[in-house]
Amino acid sequence: MDNTLPAIGRMTPEWVSFFFMTGAFALVGIGVLIWTFFFRKPGRRRRKHHHRHEHRSPNPTLAQNGGLPPVRQEEKSFSRPPPAPQS
Repeated sequence: MDNTLPAIGRMTPEWVSFFFMTGAFALVGIGVLIWTFFFRKPGRRRRKHHHRHEHRSPNPTLAQNGGLPPVRQEEKSFSRPPPAPQS
């Protein structure tokens, strides 16, 4: 009779390694869950207020401000000199 499943009777090193790694990951996961539920301080809950305060008015429009400001006059001392002609 031919034994087709020889690994059933004994554990191979690959399976031992697999179970060791799975157990290590499980212990780390359980530790993270315990830390999260029991030792972490609850943070402040921040609420976003989207309502406009009644005492604050919105930015005024140009019509409310009196229109656009007057056009600035160009001063020669601040302007660039014209480029020199290239020969």
